[in-house]
Amino acid sequence: MLEKLRNHLNENLPFLKDKKLLLAVSGGIDSMVMVDLFHKLHYKIAIAHCNFQLRGAESFGDEQFVVDYADKNKIPVFTTKFDTKAFAEDYKLSIQLAARDLRYHWFYELLETEHYDYILTAHHADDNLETFLINLSRGTGLEGLTGIPEQNDKIIRPLLAFNRTAIETYADEDKINWREDSSNASDKYLRNKIRHDLVPLFKDLNANFIDSFQKTQSYLQQSQAMAEDAAVMVYQQVASEQGDEIHFDLKKLTQLPNYTSYLYHWLNEFGFTAWDDIYALADAQSGKQVFSKDYRLLKDRGVLIVAPISNEIENLEFTIDKNVQDVNFPLKLSFCKVADTAHISNSVIFVDEEKLQFPLLLRKWKSGDAFQPSGMQGQSKKLSKFFKDEKFSLFEKENSWLLCSGNEIVWVVGFRHDERFKADAHTKKILKIEVKP
Repeated sequence: MLEKLRNHLNENLPFLKDKKLLLAVSGGIDSMVMVDLFHKLHYKIAIAHCNFQLRGAESFGDEQFVVDYADKNKIPVFTTKFDTKAFAEDYKLSIQLAARDLRYHWFYELLETEHYDYILTAHHADDNLETFLINLSRGTGLEGLTGIPEQNDKIIRPLLAFNRTAIETYADEDKINWREDSSNASDKYLRNKIRHDLVPLFKDLNANFIDSFQKTQSYLQQSQAMAEDAAVMVYQQVASEQGDEIHFDLKKLTQLPNYTSYLYHWLNEFGFTAWDDIYALADAQSGKQVFSKDYRLLKDRGVLIVAPISNEIENLEFTIDKNVQDVNFPLKLSFCKVADTAHISNSVIFVDEEKLQFPLLLRKWKSGDAFQPSGMQGQSKKLSKFFKDEKFSLFEKENSWLLCSGNEIVWVVGFRHDERFKADAHTKKILKIEVKP
């Protein structure tokens, strides 16, 4: 196994040779074999051990075992202790997820503070198979079947090419000492049930099952790469990015075969899970929405819009005193007295300062708001009707700001000003108001 690993590293991970490597070592057979191999191959290594304090004295025994091994072999070692149960309760996580979050956060801290380059974990081919079966049992897209990546950012898994039998054989032949985690014998966790009950059945049916599985997973990875290439090309045809929003042209999208697969690929990263509801949006009425934790997907006529969920307080209001020249929050506005008017645009208006009641108010729109759009003499219009006529999306309505004088709207900022406040030939004090990007 030593020579096979040497060849594997030279061919697939050659950049590790002169780097400082932090090996995640629990004291179990997999990680003890990994550290033994890298020590014999003379890589620049250190050991990182987490005591999750989940198994009483056994956890502290593991920690002491790893420290003793490191001292004996003159390998730098870092250890830490976590109150994993308390962390899991505080953040409403399973014990497994809590332990994972804690250890990887600490690993990355060590990379930065101790100036190491990569984290190495001892995941192997059987772990990959178990992850595949877990994802398969829960329902997953293609990416959930492509397995544990050999490299993910600074995390490297150099033993993925080797199965559990190879690791056990090496440990036996080279007299590797290791500690057995008693929780591995329990079927409390899904992974253990798969390891103890399901995987042996596959291996009984096919003695070379792991090798066959690795070939299959390689084909799946190639298919995933092709799917990602296709998704990028289709995205460029049907999607446009507008600020924080992504707009999907439904007419173009629904003409594609298997368009729901593209939606899954694009929207999965935003945390959406209600896929039946998402696919139904294509035929839903405008205004229908589907939510994830941080994003929402809106059907707006012929467009699907992805946008972050705003954390703004709906009733938030800001006052603007007289003679203020610049406002930087929540919008960038400038106020400037001028001698005459110029061309009015969506971003610049000219108003009669003497008609304004200070302080001005900057707020979001409310039900019942009305104003007199520029160009309409003596006629008021409900703001909701204005939004509808201008084909505002729900997001555009929610993100609109009103500049108000008392209870009257001076400007739907960036869109239309009110005729009643417009500077004209009789205006003595002209105020230029501009909204900036």
